[in-house]
This record gives sequence, structure tokens and C-alpha cells, in this order.
Amino acid sequence: LGWKDNDNLSITFANKILDFIQDKNSSHDDVVLHHAEGVDLIPANLELSALELSLVNAMSREVALKGYLNTVKDKYDYILIDCMPSLSMITVNALSSADSVIIPVQAQFLSAKGMQQLVQTIAKVKRQINPHLKIDGVLFTLVDGRTNLAKSTQDAIKFAYGKNVKIFNTNIPIAIKAAETSSKGKSIYTYAPKSTVAQAYEELTNGWLTEKEIEKRISEKFDKQYADFEEFKKDVLEQINKAINEIEEGKGITMEEAVAEMEDKYHINEKI
Repeated sequence: LGWKDNDNLSITFANKILDFIQDKNSSHDDVVLHHAEGVDLIPANLELSALELSLVNAMSREVALKGYLNTVKDKYDYILIDCMPSLSMITVNALSSADSVIIPVQAQFLSAKGMQQLVQTIAKVKRQINPHLKIDGVLFTLVDGRTNLAKSTQDAIKFAYGKNVKIFNTNIPIAIKAAETSSKGKSIYTYAPKSTVAQAYEELTNGWLTEKEIEKRISEKFDKQYADFEEFKKDVLEQINKAINEIEEGKGITMEEAVAEMEDKYHINEKI
């Protein structure tokens, strides 16, 4: 997005993670770069490779990134973690920090072959570190729809994973315009807004955001209902104990009368 000399940046992602695992008090914002299009980013460079060695002996090394992101996430609606195509400790940190994963896959044989190991790693992280992690879907990128290879690879992945993992309907086509954006320091939406790749990304983003909004509303509704249910359950137990005590003390109330009182109070028959 326009920062061409990343290797000479004084503060990068690697510095912040090192500060966190070494318990150093440093600003959380001095590493953030602000882009003119309203996007903030945390840059990385070759120092990221050395970070792997530092994480080997770090305490809770799998959640170092999560610890840092917890200090800044309240400032943003969404945080995207762009991972290199490897199953390194940095990738494990990203999976440990994320709520969900989008798996970009090139419509080529080797990319499809590596997907199996990635899915296994995601499942392992979900099982051992981040139980809330889920896969949002598989996204085909750099797709050349003119070739039989792309079509056969997509069909193979859909056959192998389509029953358990969502496959996005939107494909990101291969395009020179997308490659040129890095040197221009602009997003594809500004550099070539009418290109096929820009339209594909826009379609993907709109669909994904809509799904997230629906998930959020369902979650909020469930949380409220669950809270109401917990309060209802607590009240019911208190009333039952009270009724039992009164029965034992010979005050004349019966269990049937206690139940009827609860039904009337909470309109249980109406709810059912």
C-alpha cells in the first residue's frame, strides 16, 4: 500500500511481538501505519524470520500475537491477519488469535495438496488452543478460468471439502492490475475500480460482511435469551426451595400450588 522500503522501517510487527514476550512497556500505536484510504496496517519485513527463533523459548509462544492484538482490537471493527504460505509458529499465532479463517487457494495442484495439512493444523489449533476458531470458507484466487487445470482443481477441492467447509462462490481472477497495485501504493478499488478483480473482491467482501452481521445479530439474540433463561432458572430454583421449606414447615402450600404460581408468574403455558 505504498511503503516500498519496508526493510528500513524502524518499528515493525516483529518488534512489537518481541516487546510483548519480553514484558517491555512500549507504545502499542507507534508501529501502526495509516493509509490514505482509511486502512491501518502493521508492517512486517525480513525481521519476521528471526522472530521464529525468539518464539521457540518464549512462554505461551502460541498466543504472543493474541496478547498484542488484545491491546489494540477495541479500536477496530475488523482485523485481518495476512499469513505467509507456511505452517510456522507465526501462522499458529495467527490461528490462535483469530475468530475465523478464510483459506485462499490457488487453483493449482500443489496449492490444493498443501490445503490438507493446513486444515489439519487449523483443527489442531481449534482443539488445543482456540476452541472458538472456525473456517469461514475456501477462496479460490489467481483463477484462470480459461484452463482445464483450474476447473479440475476447483472440482477436486469442492469434492474433497465441500461437504464440511464452505466454498465461496466468488473466485478472484488472475489479473495484471492486481499485481500492479503494490508498486502504485493503492488498493485495487482506487487503482482499477472497474477491473474484474476489483469487482470480485467487492462481491466477496459484501457477502462476507453480510454473513458476519447476521452471525452477530444471532449471537446477540442468543446471549440475551440465555441470560434471560439463566435468570428464570435461578428464580425457579429459589421458588421451589421456598415451597419445599413451607411444605416442611406445615404452612399449607402444596407443590402443585407452587408450580401453578410459577406458571402464572412467567406465563409458561403461553410461551410453550
